[in-house]
Amino acid sequence: MTTPALESRLPFVGTTVFTLMSALAVEHGAVNLGQGFPDFGCDPRLLDHVNDAMRAGLNQYPPMAGAPQLREAIAAKIGRLYGRAYDAASEITVTAGATQALTTAILCAVHPGDEVIVIEPAYDSYAPAITLAGGVVVPVAMRLGELGYSVPWDQVAAAVTPRTRMIMLNTPHNPTGSILRAADLEALAGIVAGTDLLVLSDEVYEHMVYDGQEHASVSRHPVLAERAFVVSSFGKTYHVTGWKIGYVAAPSALTAEFRKVHQYNVFSVNTPMQHGLAAHMADPEPYLALPAFYQRKRDLFRAGLAATRFTLLPSDGTYFQCVRYDAISSQTESDFAQWLTREIKVAAIPVSAFYGETAGQARESGIVRFCFAKKDETLQTALERLARI
Repeated sequence: MTTPALESRLPFVGTTVFTLMSALAVEHGAVNLGQGFPDFGCDPRLLDHVNDAMRAGLNQYPPMAGAPQLREAIAAKIGRLYGRAYDAASEITVTAGATQALTTAILCAVHPGDEVIVIEPAYDSYAPAITLAGGVVVPVAMRLGELGYSVPWDQVAAAVTPRTRMIMLNTPHNPTGSILRAADLEALAGIVAGTDLLVLSDEVYEHMVYDGQEHASVSRHPVLAERAFVVSSFGKTYHVTGWKIGYVAAPSALTAEFRKVHQYNVFSVNTPMQHGLAAHMADPEPYLALPAFYQRKRDLFRAGLAATRFTLLPSDGTYFQCVRYDAISSQTESDFAQWLTREIKVAAIPVSAFYGETAGQARESGIVRFCFAKKDETLQTALERLARI
């Protein structure tokens, strides 16, 4: 018997670079600063809240849009931090992680032939989701200057055509560690004003903005918020990336279409964890303290890297640090990252992996990305190895 041939919906997608580099790190006993997840535990109180919910019998299906207590807590948090009053019943949806939220927003809004502007480098789930919806990815590359990466809004404006349906944002930005500021939101508002363009804003690192800067959430800007899906992640905020719980905030008309797709691809999300998160959010201190928590790790890591042959790029947000390695090697980013993992035993991710293929060539800038969401001793071990190069 022969298995029928299947025409791939994603013919250009293979194993992700994160899977490859993590496997290489295990094989060679490397410190894994590649994939973005903490190697430390979450607040024990959060585990207690989830355990309490389980023992209270909250183990059956929740409402499709999410447990009301959690949606109310999310809406209250957004209102306090960003001044936008989302209705918990009709404008907040709990999702099975941020990636599901992003994919669902794309599937509900993008039709075959629609164009979606993607700022590159970009998280690797964006383009496949657009392709699955029948859309067309329109990449716009960030500028890289002495002050780091920035969005070229003139080029974004030039990329808009009558077929453009959506512009995708990510702030704080993975992989570059850059952030948008109020002027960036104004520039985007100037592009979308008077149009039917939608905005999909990936803000999973919203609580990791440093040096006293303010997170420029799209929710803050009335013009943008009225046409935006804003996505965040409890996994990133509470150090529980494996729980895969996130949410999307959007005006009721957009949320209604979002939920039509949501109910048929996941329907609902883990019940006791939703109730545990709702109870944990009663205390805002864990997320309000997160900028200082990660800034200390960033500063520790940057101070150590300053004594190596790497050149530091700015890291204004996220838990990522990008570095140039041109003083060390002329290898491609992929080859250098693999060499670093095999020989130096520190795993990193090539930034070129966050660009789409253009004329068959991935964009190369001689930059790799490290993750500093690690125990101090993990970072110190990595720094000792990197200092030997």
